[in-house]
Amino acid sequence: MHPPPTPAFLGRQQDLDALLQDSLHQLLGPLEPDALATLREQLHWVEVPGGEALMRQGEPGDALYISVSGRLRAYIDEGSGSPPRLVREMARGQVIGELSLFTDEPRSASVVAVRDSVLVRLDKPAFQRLLASSPQASMALTRQIISRLQNAQPAVRPASPVVMGLLAISAGVDAAALAAGLAQAMSALRVGAAVQGAPAVAAAVQDGRAARVRVIDATAVDAALQQPGIARRPLDDSDASRRIALWLDHQEAQSDFVLLVADDAPTPWTARCSRHADELLLLADATQPPALHATETDLLLPRRHWPLPGPAPAATGPTEILLLQHPAATTMPRGTAAWLARRPVSEHLHLRSGHAGDLARLARLQAGQGVGLVLAGGGARGLAHLGVWRALRERGIEVDLIGGTSIGSVMGALIAADLPLDRAMALARQAFGSEPTRDFNLVPVLSLIKGQRLKRVIAQAVHDMMGGPADLADLWKPFFCIAANYTHAHEMVVQRGPMAKLLRASLSIPGALPPVVHDGELLCDGGTFNNFPVDVMQRRRGVGRVIGVDLSVHKPRRYDFDDVPGPWALLRDRLRPYAQRRYRLPGMAAFLMNVTILYSHSRQRQARALTDLHFNPPLARVGMLQWKRLEQIVQQGYEHALQVLDAPPPA
Repeated sequence: MHPPPTPAFLGRQQDLDALLQDSLHQLLGPLEPDALATLREQLHWVEVPGGEALMRQGEPGDALYISVSGRLRAYIDEGSGSPPRLVREMARGQVIGELSLFTDEPRSASVVAVRDSVLVRLDKPAFQRLLASSPQASMALTRQIISRLQNAQPAVRPASPVVMGLLAISAGVDAAALAAGLAQAMSALRVGAAVQGAPAVAAAVQDGRAARVRVIDATAVDAALQQPGIARRPLDDSDASRRIALWLDHQEAQSDFVLLVADDAPTPWTARCSRHADELLLLADATQPPALHATETDLLLPRRHWPLPGPAPAATGPTEILLLQHPAATTMPRGTAAWLARRPVSEHLHLRSGHAGDLARLARLQAGQGVGLVLAGGGARGLAHLGVWRALRERGIEVDLIGGTSIGSVMGALIAADLPLDRAMALARQAFGSEPTRDFNLVPVLSLIKGQRLKRVIAQAVHDMMGGPADLADLWKPFFCIAANYTHAHEMVVQRGPMAKLLRASLSIPGALPPVVHDGELLCDGGTFNNFPVDVMQRRRGVGRVIGVDLSVHKPRRYDFDDVPGPWALLRDRLRPYAQRRYRLPGMAAFLMNVTILYSHSRQRQARALTDLHFNPPLARVGMLQWKRLEQIVQQGYEHALQVLDAPPPA
């Protein structure tokens, strides 16, 4: 094999052989020993600095690559003038760029290094010789091509970060203490086992093995390399940089997760942490001003560049996650929007001092084992979400992220606020026990319902829950809701902004409730596009399993008359007792509410298939505006959830 440009993997040929064999096995199936030995001699080492391109869309496909260490992203430029679309994120051991060798077509995507990465390259002639000499590899390649043709765009969850840099961006933040607590929480997780179904969601995975977590700071590097001060030598000290890179690569290969604890200033060690990490955790004291720290201005801002022509995507370097640390006695977070407005972070999390549950949630999300809860829309039926939540809590099932549509967004916000169950129930009774949709318009120019009562109810509920006006980003647990943007005719995934207004937008059913004006655009019920947003949750960072509460009714009703009668005939029929009615048609409000989510209902089967644990409470006899049945609906949701959780797993 051609010598590497860095000492990475030098003297550890066995480790490299195992990685190559695993990677090529996924691509070509098992290889004969002679073929593998011949292949090894044809490989070339390649280094790609963070922020640089490995390949560009449209270039000839002249080689494939295997990632030895680092992280890369594939982007497709669709030629619309918009930023390129992220289609894949690749970590250690993954094969990159093989499709062009299959098809002889130009590169279908550009690949950019998220951080400093080391790969091995196999040129096209050597690849073709391998296929000619190995019938097994040739047959496996044929299967790969057929599979790709059948699944043009397979859904792939992003790989969990392996190397995480912890960077303090507030004075006085103890990054070492947080790293120690996070390492302990991650070490309690199990890795290497497939999990499915309710038992897997309800408890920690019992098979697999304990996660191997390593915490590294500058002192640890100095001690391991037996050279005091080497970790903080300038980056242009090539000898020190190579020795540190070799040692860090070795730690990465031997661990499931590596936590790099940076200095509290923009030192060379902090720069190395930021260049070697898959993901950066920015640690901030939420009680301090949200100004940018010197580490951000001196190290992170200069690295946010884009190596390809055209507009850059939202994030070009390692994913940045803001961790806002709060005093233990904090009731609710406040002012999160000011922190987010100053930095291009992908996500944020709130951590209460001494709160083991918050640290455990962070550990699960970093390990890709977070549990997402998705709550569907359905009017008053959505009160059943609280019953399902009660059952999950009683069974000890922790929920890490919440997303919902329409009434599911309101119930989801209650859950994301991490309130005690009795407090959440009291707020729900106060808000929805008062018939919030009974203010009908005498002249329905825009909507059947005025919506003023609902506006007051939602605003009061948010005030009581959060202690005043709040932003969606102020909830303790990560949260999103779905709204429909009427102005631009597309689905919106909303994570930030005024809570009361955006929750109301998510449940403003067209024709029944007036739309909401936000930033000069009209928003309405997200159920128009996506009433059960499991697909959105599946794409969220850190999610490993999804629980879905579906409110759809799966019993279609047939009508035994040929035409809809006139209004007077319908009115006379409505005056009869229900059992004697001839025309059991929905009322105008119910019809409008249901017809707006017909498109979403057509996607329900696909959404159900994406859940690991699915609830569908039997609520066929509950009308979408029957708020006074709150206690009964909640109880039905609770009893149904217990039945699902107690059901034996499928054979």
